Order: sequence, then structure tokens, then C-alpha cells
Amino acid sequence: MFGVTILGNNSALPAYDRHPTSQVVTLDQYQFLVDCGEGTQMQLSRYKIRRSRINHIFISHLHGDHYFGLPGLITSMGLLGRETELHLFGPSPLQNILDCILQAADTTLPYKLHFHPVTEEGMLVDEEKFSVETFRVTHRIECWGYLFREKKKPRKINKEAVTPYHLNATDFELLKEGKDITFKNGQVLKNETVTVANKPARSYAYSADTIYLESLADKVRNVSLLYHETTYLKALEERAAARFHATTAQAAQIATKANVDSLLIGHFSSKYEALDEFLKEASEIFPKTQLAIEGVTYRII
Repeated sequence: MFGVTILGNNSALPAYDRHPTSQVVTLDQYQFLVDCGEGTQMQLSRYKIRRSRINHIFISHLHGDHYFGLPGLITSMGLLGRETELHLFGPSPLQNILDCILQAADTTLPYKLHFHPVTEEGMLVDEEKFSVETFRVTHRIECWGYLFREKKKPRKINKEAVTPYHLNATDFELLKEGKDITFKNGQVLKNETVTVANKPARSYAYSADTIYLESLADKVRNVSLLYHETTYLKALEERAAARFHATTAQAAQIATKANVDSLLIGHFSSKYEALDEFLKEASEIFPKTQLAIEGVTYRII
């Protein structure tokens, strides 16, 4: 399963039972926490997401509504007896902030916390089944987006078709990679006769807080699901620009230019109680738009 669970969908101030930004990306057995605003621990408990399964945390920037929940979370992980290593990615000053908090409280974590400063665009994590890249966005302070990609072999094996050939593990890997098999007697097993094309690999882009910038479309082009902030409705475009945020219409325009499969919008200003108009405005430009609602998991297909 590849999906995104929303823990917090509001902007700076909690309001109307909406919480500051946080979400969990699930890719099969892996879970990644993206941003960690106030209340994230409570939301993890509320939606029955196990902290122990989170081994990677990604912080976009150092505005409080995106990381003020982090010190409490990593401390609670220690109190709960965590021993598994934890990898934390974020802007460089975050390390000093956490060190100061832990030292002031005389806290020693029982697990290894690896801090990876994000300083340039590119690959952050490259594993057998997934990768995570980062890209720069334009906000009032240094801010990063994250791109999660699943990895798939290009071909799927037809088990019935290969049964007569008594293949070994190496042969199966070659077939999955789209290659033919040549046996010792010179016989060639053509790949297309025993395999079928796999489904395209899926992807999720989290664009964090950003002003409207058309160049963002190149960084998230063709992703399966794009999360883009929509702090304001389109009538407040000037206010959005002044505060380095985006509107419903602007998010939808980026989704259109980037040719993404679907769009998820969030980071709603606390000046709005109802969210229906956000969906209406964005959908008029990009029909495959959904509101990021807390507690909902959006499957990436």
C-alpha cells in the first residue's frame, strides 16, 4: 500500500479542530513522518499509527507549525523504550535546536538519532524498494519539499509460463530486469514470452510551504500525487504572495502544468472555518483535486 495519512492540515494556528501540518507516508512496510507540528503525538495515537514503525522523519522548514511537535515526539520515543535508529532530515539549524532542548532537560535518548542536514537538492535516501529526494521551494525562510518514489522491477514474471524451464534465482532477476535468458545449450528464452510489463512506479511529492512559482512544476512533473499548500482562497492572492504562500487556483495551476495524476490541498488558514470553497476553486482548474482531511488516508494508485 502506498498512501498519505493527514495528521494536521491547518496553517500556523490550530483552529476548528484542525491541527498544524503533519502527515505520514506509508509505502508497504515503511512509514515516513513528514513535518511535525504541535499535536502530532496526539494525532498519531488518535489514528493508531505506531511510532515504532517510523524510522525516517522529514522536516520542511523551521516555522513552528511544521516542527514544534518534534522535540516531544523524539523524547516520547525514548520513554517508550525505542532502540531502533531514527533518521531525521531537515534544515541545518534544527540539529542545534534539538541538542539545546535535550541538554537543557538532561535527556539522553536510548536510541541513535542520526541527523542529516538538507543543504542541496537531490537524493536523500536510496533503498531497494524506495527513494526520497528533496527539492527547494520558495518560502519566507529556507524550505524544502520531498519526493517519495517506489521502485519496481520493469517486468512481472508469468509463473505458469516459466515453470517448464527450471530457472534459478539469478535467472528470475534477469527476467524481472527485462533481459533474455541464454541456456548452456544455446537456447534463448525471450523475455516477452514469460513476462508482462509491470505497473508504472508510483510517486508522491510534498511541496511544503511555498509561494506560487511555475518552476516548481518541473520538480514534481508527472508524479502520482502532489500535495500543495493552499493557505488562501484565490481572492487573497496578494496576501498569499506577501506571506510567501499560495492560493487554491495557484496550486491547481501547478498541478496542471506538472501533469500530475491528482492533487491534494491543505495548510488552510485559520481565518476559514468551512473548506468547501477550497475544493470548489481548485477543482474548477484541476478536477482531480481532494481536500487534505485529518485522519484520512489518501491511497496512491
